[in-house]
Formats: sequence, structure tokens, C-alpha cells
Amino acid sequence: MSDSTLHDRLRLDHLVVMADSLDEGAAWCEHALGVAPGPGGEHPLFGTHNRLLAIGSPAFPLAYLEIIAINPVAKESQSTWTSDRKRWFDMDDEQLRAQVRSHGPRLIHWVARVPDLAQAAVALAVHEIDRGELLHASRATPSGLLEWQITVRPDGQRLFDGCLPTLIEWGAAHPAAAMPASGIALQSLALRHPRAAALAEASAALGLTQARIDHAPQAAIEAMLTTPRGAVTLST
Repeated sequence: MSDSTLHDRLRLDHLVVMADSLDEGAAWCEHALGVAPGPGGEHPLFGTHNRLLAIGSPAFPLAYLEIIAINPVAKESQSTWTSDRKRWFDMDDEQLRAQVRSHGPRLIHWVARVPDLAQAAVALAVHEIDRGELLHASRATPSGLLEWQITVRPDGQRLFDGCLPTLIEWGAAHPAAAMPASGIALQSLALRHPRAAALAEASAALGLTQARIDHAPQAAIEAMLTTPRGAVTLST
């Protein structure tokens, strides 16, 4: 199956690890996974920047790890975040930011790629789930402009404590297609939530079947990877 065909299928796109700074995120990645993350870029839309690492596997083709942090030199005049619109992935949530500052980078969310973002948003709306506005975003790369559409709520909230993914529809190019192999592969994704039945219903509406969903008193995302350091599980 070609990369272009995989690109068009609804499945896990990437894991999101939030760091207080990209330097801290890179150091965490080398320590925890045994590999330095590759370059990323800036997101003028929300004043963040990232570094990326390929983690694709037969079960999760084109998957990658995103280490993301608020860009301290971002120009607010060029961004959309304001007192009324928050950054994506709950990155303006003070409790989450305090946890990351105190305990270091952590897995906070995941993103699923869809072939038709508007259709996917409607599928969730039928279940009274507002995944957010469909925003156009882009960032420059050495090989050209990456463009995508993504669902972001004005309040910036992840849903189901981050267990229900943000949805993304890529343009002509997918970033993982140009990433070098890292020696890391995503093997499984598990979601635990007090409202597991509702989470499973929402996932089924999207056609997402890659993640195991279990009931638990506290929400959690667990991603198991094989790495140069052996098996590593990232957890919220």
C-alpha cells in the first residue's frame, strides 16, 4: 500500500508530548527513548513550536511523535490565540502547564488523521460532541510548505481528558513521509476513561478502531513503543 493511500485513511496520526521548552523536550526524548528528536517548525497560528520523530509501524503507518511547547518569541500579533481563543491541546490550561513545569514533558493527547474533516466533525456532532472549528494551518519546512486543516475549539480543550483525538486532514504532503527512520515504533495505544462507553461510541462514529478502550476511574492514554532502550510505555 502506498504512502498516499495510507495518508487518506482514518487512523492515528501522531502523539502529542507537551514540554515547558523544546530544549527540555529534546532532552527528555533522548533520555526516555534513546533518540534525539528531529527538527520541526513554528506554528504562527497558536504561538507554539515543535520537534518531531517518526514512530511508524505496520500497525500505525506514518505515525510520529510531536514534542510541542509554547514559543517564547512568537509574535502575538500574528497569532489567533487571545483571551477569548486559547491555544490548542489545552496548552493554556494553568494546571496542565504547572504539571509539565514540575514533572517534565508528558504525553497529553493524540491526533487522528481523517480523509474528510468536515464529515468527521458532523459524525461527532450527531453524538452531541463539538470537536471545534475547522481551522486552516501551515508551517514552512525545508522541503516546502506543509498545510493542513485541524479541529480546534475556541476554549482549546481536548475532549474526554485528551482521550478523544483532535482531528486533522493533511494537504498534499504528510510530514512523516519525509522523516528519517528513528528506530522507534509505536506498537499499541490504550485509552482508559470513566466514561469509556461514551468514548467508545464517539470513536466508533469516526471509524477509529486502533485504540483499545477500557473503563477506569481516572482517564489515561498509554502508548507502548519499541525503542533502542527496549519497550517504553508513555502515559498521561
